[in-house]
Amino acid sequence: MAQHEFTTTRRVEFNETDAAGIVHFSNFYRYMEYAEHAFFRSLGRSIADAELDIGWPRVHSHCDFKKPLKFEDEVEIHLLVSAKTSKSITYQFRFSTGGTEVARGGFTVVCVRLTEAGEMKAASIPPEIAALIEAAPEEKLAG
Repeated sequence: MAQHEFTTTRRVEFNETDAAGIVHFSNFYRYMEYAEHAFFRSLGRSIADAELDIGWPRVHSHCDFKKPLKFEDEVEIHLLVSAKTSKSITYQFRFSTGGTEVARGGFTVVCVRLTEAGEMKAASIPPEIAALIEAAPEEKLAG
């Protein structure tokens, strides 16, 4: 059955904080990637499946921050697949701690293969991956 939603948690590490003691903004992009990789593992796949010989570069990303995260906060990362085409997947992420939303973000990835010249070229998502992932229903994307 295809999936469109996944939640994972992780604890903020000291090395992810800045001099003010809060998570540096760049780490939210790492958290999004962490959740994406965990989502693939939950489907029994790896984002770096050598047999499929594909890659997933990010072609768009964004993050809006509402409240800071601090060292040792436990952050819940909620992933939703907001769109899926034959060659791309767009994810939405919501970050919360203690039931309070602290940030929202997202990115779009494109399935690529390397050409003989070593250049990335967009490719169709392999059927064995495409069958596992679906876009979330509109009512889950609202809000």
